[in-house]
Amino acid sequence: MLAPENSQNLIPIHIVTGFLGSGKTTLLNQLLQQMQRTIIIVNEFGDISVDHLLIETTTEDMMILEGGCVCCTVRTDLLNTLEDLFHKKIVEFEQIVVETTGLADPAPILRTLIDDSFVAKHYRLDTIVTTVDAVYAIEQIEEYDESVKQIALAHHLVLTKIDLVDNLEILTSRLKQLNPTAKLHTANLNKHHLKASVLFDNSHYDKQTQQLDINRWLQTEAYDNQEYNHSTYIQTFCIEYHEPLHWLTLEHWIQQLTRLRGKDLLRVKGIAYTYETDLPVIIQGVQHIFQAPTTLKAWPDDKRCTQIVFITRNIKKQLVEQVLQAIIDSKNSVDICNAALLLL
Repeated sequence: MLAPENSQNLIPIHIVTGFLGSGKTTLLNQLLQQMQRTIIIVNEFGDISVDHLLIETTTEDMMILEGGCVCCTVRTDLLNTLEDLFHKKIVEFEQIVVETTGLADPAPILRTLIDDSFVAKHYRLDTIVTTVDAVYAIEQIEEYDESVKQIALAHHLVLTKIDLVDNLEILTSRLKQLNPTAKLHTANLNKHHLKASVLFDNSHYDKQTQQLDINRWLQTEAYDNQEYNHSTYIQTFCIEYHEPLHWLTLEHWIQQLTRLRGKDLLRVKGIAYTYETDLPVIIQGVQHIFQAPTTLKAWPDDKRCTQIVFITRNIKKQLVEQVLQAIIDSKNSVDICNAALLLL
């Protein structure tokens, strides 16, 4: 029997990312002043303006701030830092914000957070906020894979330096092509302060049912209405299958995708309609790593079907659908192997 989906009861982890010079640290400095009972994990203290918020330094890599927050640096790796913070309980905290370096590919960070058993037991990956430099973003998107991934995986895109650009229409259109579901915020960070309560609240949980709100989590209508630009190598799409599937079929499908094209599966999330249970099964993965499946308490509506959202690199929707159908039609292990050949 599959475990119930329980992430609402876990400590949320938010990621703040963005390319070099895009205003990521400026944004985080603003957010620091608004947050309470929060752990801020940064690579270095140097650029973060904590002096005016500092109460005491507890160690060389940890500072307690006003409002019951803690700012700390990644001492060895993120997993060790998260485990130390949980066990030491220097302050009681309700959320964690991780700032990445400007050249960081966020996918391995996400993969780390969903793969570690300790993190999966105590924390949940929640919101990804990406700062985007309005002056240089188009150029960075064309030249740097990291910039593209930072944008494609974000829940919120904060467009900065807007006062230096006359026309934002080309850039905003490009951002929508890369990430049709992200909420776009335009801000001159020198004059305007964005609200932490807005950036770090995805409203993915239904207060009445106390479970994940699938419609808000997946936002499948955004992919249906997307005017897709075939010139980009980032593909965003939703797979739907209206008949129940055997869980073994889904396992074979995911195994083949991850074995042969895992590095190109930037993000996968959705619900599955299976023969084995009448409940919707939650599927989540980043690249080669998928979380153990869990179930919701009930379907969100009368519609029962498999809906899985993909953000990929050079993997088209038609190909993913063909592999699934080939595995559904397979009669033996040879057929399953032949289905995988479609991915090569």
